[in-house]
Amino acid sequence: MSLKKIHLLFLAAIIMTAAVFVSGCASSPDTSQQQSSTSPTAFRSLDDIKKSGEITIGVFSDKAPFGYIDQNGEYQGYDIYYGNRLAKDLGVKVKYVSVEPANRVEYLKTGKVDVILANFTVTPERAEQVDFALPYMKVALGVVSPDGALITSPDQLKGKTLIVAKGTTAETYFSKNYPDIKLLKFDQYTETYNALLDGRGDAFSTDNTEVLAWALKNKGFTVGITSLGNIDTIAPAVQKGNKELLNFINDDIKKLASENFFHKDYEETLKPVYGDAVNPEDLVVEGGAVNNK
Repeated sequence: MSLKKIHLLFLAAIIMTAAVFVSGCASSPDTSQQQSSTSPTAFRSLDDIKKSGEITIGVFSDKAPFGYIDQNGEYQGYDIYYGNRLAKDLGVKVKYVSVEPANRVEYLKTGKVDVILANFTVTPERAEQVDFALPYMKVALGVVSPDGALITSPDQLKGKTLIVAKGTTAETYFSKNYPDIKLLKFDQYTETYNALLDGRGDAFSTDNTEVLAWALKNKGFTVGITSLGNIDTIAPAVQKGNKELLNFINDDIKKLASENFFHKDYEETLKPVYGDAVNPEDLVVEGGAVNNK
């Protein structure tokens, strides 16, 4: 074979290899976009869940006393107490999946969980993306800060740094009502509290029930603002359109009122933390009926 033919064959091979490479590169973005898409996945029906023998529930793993992992590696807390009962009433086992504030909606929409029981505050914006069941708790915002520089009014935060968790009602509230306050945002609650302890922020805001529980366990910190914004409700959430599962949860919450279930939940999971510092009637919602008096 002449040197010229060898050269032509070598050049053709290079061109074919380049064409394959370009073709592969051209198709890869579409694949990546499909994999990272958060478009809704078909939800599991009530019948699907019962046939599988397991319900998957998204909960917090670092938000004591509502959802956390204990020293034995077990999920515990107010939300978990109800999650266990919901699974029992469905006649299935429960699988808990740890979620963060900012990905709760995504985990429902993509079918990673059947239900969210992660201290999920009902808001109009969230209700456009998920279906909320009846509430089982009510809550407002609170702000915790060091005793030596106690924050008792949002106006005192001007020129200072407020720590919040991403995707929470605290982030939304302060962004909308106090845009001049600098927000230091984190994905996880453990990060927010570590930032407060380390002095990277002047205060931290989230649900008042949660900051109060934390302050009771951490000397040198006080909830200077005990109730901020509207009285909101906490409720289970399912994927948009999953009416069978939603109806089952609503009926379950109503039936549990005859047992005073959520007051028992409070006594078991929250009372040991709050003691007499909180009136359970200010927090517990029984049978889905909210009384703000």
